[in-house]
Amino acid sequence: MDAPNQDINLNSPNKGLPGNMTDVPVNTPASGDGIGVLSEAETEELRSELAKVEDEIATLRQVLVAKEKHASDIKRKLGLTPFTELKQNLSKSWQDVQASNAYKKTQATLSTAGSKTSSAISSVGSALSKTLGEIKESPTFKSFEESVGNLKAKVIGNENNSKDGYHTPTASSPTTEEKLSQDNAPF
Repeated sequence: MDAPNQDINLNSPNKGLPGNMTDVPVNTPASGDGIGVLSEAETEELRSELAKVEDEIATLRQVLVAKEKHASDIKRKLGLTPFTELKQNLSKSWQDVQASNAYKKTQATLSTAGSKTSSAISSVGSALSKTLGEIKESPTFKSFEESVGNLKAKVIGNENNSKDGYHTPTASSPTTEEKLSQDNAPF
């Protein structure tokens, strides 16, 4: 039998089984339920049947390989590559996921959570702005702001004095010679 070139009709009542397989009984109980209870004739008959079944399995494998090769040739002629098939499968799977109830429920839940989070962040921002406004109006902050303003005026005043030549180096300030020696230090 030339199994790879055999054409199997899948619309037949035997669903594509080769002619010699239509006679094989399906789901028949073995004679005797115990092991070793079989007679020599029954054992030989079962071994013969096993050999036939294994031959039929091998034939079916050959037919399957031939059909798979034929399908791959058709796909190649149509320009269907494994990548395009994968892409189509992923696209269909994604559409199936989006159509599922679980996805729709999750999407609705996330949308609700997003809007609640947005409103919560807005509320926190408003409260923070209000609190900072209250802090800015407090006497402690005004005193601190005034101190910083005075310090700034002193610093700016010192910078103007040093630019005008009125700045004299103090004992804690390094002289120009000390700065140069520090810049050229080996470490």
